[in-house]
Amino acid sequence: MRTENQIQSKINELTLQRRSLESRLAALPAGDPQRAGLEVQLTRAEDMALMLEWVLNAPVGKYHA
Repeated sequence: MRTENQIQSKINELTLQRRSLESRLAALPAGDPQRAGLEVQLTRAEDMALMLEWVLNAPVGKYHA
């Protein structure tokens, strides 16, 4: 199990990666074949960050109240 600091560190790393990918995408023209790969990487980074944020802020209580 990871500590809260380790999870937050990974979220920060993914945020920096997301920003880098967004800037690289912005620099490419609309029809560039590299866009598809960068968009996949961006989606994956965003999904991973959301999962880690959910781990830090896990819901409390019963699912069926």
